[in-house]
Amino acid sequence: MACETLSHRSPRGSHLQIDRVSDEIWQSGRPVVEDSMIIRMSAVDLVLSAGYEAPEACDADEAIRILEARNDIDLVFTDVQMPGTMDGIKLSHYIRDRWPPVRLIIASGAAILEESDLPTGSRAFSKPYDNHAITDAMAHLLSIGNTTELVS
Repeated sequence: MACETLSHRSPRGSHLQIDRVSDEIWQSGRPVVEDSMIIRMSAVDLVLSAGYEAPEACDADEAIRILEARNDIDLVFTDVQMPGTMDGIKLSHYIRDRWPPVRLIIASGAAILEESDLPTGSRAFSKPYDNHAITDAMAHLLSIGNTTELVS
């Protein structure tokens, strides 16, 4: 499943074409993984407004392709319920096992997230989430030196 291409403005005002894995405009990335285009657009705008780059993925498979294609991903912001081979919780465990330094933010509109179901150090939010809480969590997770410190 391929995400539809969306057009956004960067925080500096320049027009960016956000495409799938092949897009090379990002210096480092914080992918947004969300199957709903409207919610994904809002989440991408949130990440961009916080000053971060936001490659898009509409399912876990596309998120994994982004992670495989790039070595500059340091945080993934994912939904829980998505179509495809795995949901956001399984994706977050897969990412933690394969790319341990990548920070994880997981959001859910339906599932009740138990800390014990999530990888160590990830942050969980219920939808609708507070935008400032998400950007604060991103800043906090990205300020931590290594994943052994994520347990705090």
